[in-house]
Amino acid sequence: MSADLVPEDFIPAEGAPMVDIRKLWTVFTSPEKRFVVHKDLDFNVQRGEVVSLVGGSGTGKTVLLRQILGLERPTRGQIAVLGQPVEKMGSKGAASRVGMLFQHGALFSAFSVLDNIAFPLRELKTLPPALVREAAMVKLQMVGLKPADADKAPSDLSGGMIKRVALARALIMDPPLLLLDEPTAGLDPDSSDGFVTLLRSLHRDLALTVVMVTHDLDTLYELSTRIAVLADQKVIVTGAPRDVIAFQHPFVHDFFLGERGQRAMELLREYPFAV
Repeated sequence: MSADLVPEDFIPAEGAPMVDIRKLWTVFTSPEKRFVVHKDLDFNVQRGEVVSLVGGSGTGKTVLLRQILGLERPTRGQIAVLGQPVEKMGSKGAASRVGMLFQHGALFSAFSVLDNIAFPLRELKTLPPALVREAAMVKLQMVGLKPADADKAPSDLSGGMIKRVALARALIMDPPLLLLDEPTAGLDPDSSDGFVTLLRSLHRDLALTVVMVTHDLDTLYELSTRIAVLADQKVIVTGAPRDVIAFQHPFVHDFFLGERGQRAMELLREYPFAV
């Protein structure tokens, strides 16, 4: 299915970034003031990486994800996704090439689990209903849910199940690039651990490239191959966790070396790929 949904000219050449952002400005204005969120921001993601964006409140992490997806336009600057300017992809084009897991799942309350998963594929109006249903069932089970869950309503699901349904929907078009906005927010420790394990296996098995926003240090250390820190209106440092932690900046110190950061750093000993 992916070969049909992701045209070859939208897959970057070998060695080219999956996401390439240059000199990006994001400015919000109101009658009272002008607020600059991003200023000359540069950022790129290579094929196969799991890059985590961290930053304080108001630094524009989710805004940046929405700009990569094409839901919002920057004030100026360039964003290339899968080798093409993001504005050339169009809303439906972006949906077929970039999967997005929104923070709270963003499921349609009036739809069943299966209809939520199938929604992006049905919107294409190019495949027979039986094939759409079959594809949605495959994704349902890929994220660890059972066929019996297909007809449930979102109101019948636990927080962890909502995340899994939303993830299945994000993957229904077999996108090479996956965006995650706080994927483990609101989950209890067991559900969070299970979801992280699922994401790790899908990243490996589907050869995904992932850009993730998270405040959860356990998730950060367990999944990230690289961390990018948003502060002072730009990406101030990017690299492996241990290199980022050594960067001298107040936010980096408070976020990584506070009480919870010290505890989470112990995970570096268990996950040497993150060093």
